[in-house]
Amino acid sequence: MPSPPREPTGVGSWPRERGTVVRRASTVTDSTPLSFVILAESETAEVPLEYEPHAHPTHELVWVRDGTLTALIDKRVFTVSAGSALWLPAGTVHAGRLTANAQFHGAYFAPHHTLDAFDGPTTISMTPVLGSLLTHLARTDLDDDARARAELVVFDVLEPTERQLTLHLPGDPRIDAIATALLADPADNRALDDWARTLGISERTITRLFRRTTGLSFAQWRQVLRVHQALTLLSEGYEVQTISEQLGYAQPSTFIEAFRRVMGTTPGAFCAAPHTTRSLS
Repeated sequence: MPSPPREPTGVGSWPRERGTVVRRASTVTDSTPLSFVILAESETAEVPLEYEPHAHPTHELVWVRDGTLTALIDKRVFTVSAGSALWLPAGTVHAGRLTANAQFHGAYFAPHHTLDAFDGPTTISMTPVLGSLLTHLARTDLDDDARARAELVVFDVLEPTERQLTLHLPGDPRIDAIATALLADPADNRALDDWARTLGISERTITRLFRRTTGLSFAQWRQVLRVHQALTLLSEGYEVQTISEQLGYAQPSTFIEAFRRVMGTTPGAFCAAPHTTRSLS
């Protein structure tokens, strides 16, 4: 399967695919009346969608099936794939990107009826129980008692994932060019000495700045970035061999080991997990 054509980087964190539709806000706008504690909705993105930076007066939980959602929040990149969701506290400014044909789901929580479950954006385990409850709450024929019972159970099963897959962007002009280049082309294999010559600063300075701004070394940061991109490619049906080549790895085994270090499992095991709809080798 060939790589999708790309355009220059847009609002989101990765280069924008051709045909991307840009929206000012998500499906539930700030003016939408919220008559229940939890309002759940969904849509299927037939083309790649990109949401410009916006915020909601409600707490928001977003998740996808058959695709990925990439969110950019205050110099942090979150990648949401099958089996996980992203909790966004009310007022959190965020931009988002959906892959084509992704089934997007959102649940909006009335703040005055909702405890502050999480201090900030948090990746949540989208368990079958939680998914079923939110699908149930999307119905419009529930009586008040049935809705209230289901809503209470939702709060009982909201749990963060074991691994919070977040990529901090440097936000330092001395090394931002590195991040920009790698976001545009994760396969860029230039080493520290190459970047030092290009930017006119020392390798030690680059290493120090990455540690200070992202908490990771340059090599670790690039590895996590590649795993973010790998999740999107896996959701689109690409094989491990193809993904390995697109991300700049000399051998698939090297990519598999890098994925395992970040995600705690191999790409094949991740795709074969019950939360996914297809298995890739």
